[in-house]
Amino acid sequence: MTERPTVEPRHAYPFFTRITTRWMDNDVYGHINNVVYYSFFDTAVNSYLIERGALDIHAGAVIGLVVETHCNFFAPLQFPQFVEAGVRVARVGTSSVRYEIGLFADDVPSCAASGHFVHVYVDRQTRRPATLPSALLQALAPLRVDVA
Repeated sequence: MTERPTVEPRHAYPFFTRITTRWMDNDVYGHINNVVYYSFFDTAVNSYLIERGALDIHAGAVIGLVVETHCNFFAPLQFPQFVEAGVRVARVGTSSVRYEIGLFADDVPSCAASGHFVHVYVDRQTRRPATLPSALLQALAPLRVDVA
């Protein structure tokens, strides 16, 4: 039997970035459509890496490919609203990283959704797994948490 997911507080995440919802993010039920949450995950992680020089999306020798993703929904988000995405790193392997993200409505203490995705870092040309670059490992260090 699978354990029921739990709503996490803000302090479970060492880094936050603010994302603005858009009119097109809403679905016919008046809340952010579930697929947009994955876009928020991707935006939070990749903007963090790009801003720290750990990911060059245009010319870097190594790129991250998403090989696994998951999301648990606890409360609706909607337009217009700011979303604060908390990011942490739960596992670092030789060529992969598991990022965990919590999405929070502006100033709400518990997450509206939480999830994860796994990047496998590969050589841009061959698409074969590559050892994590030192710049990436440096950028990940402040995000690492013990989630065991």
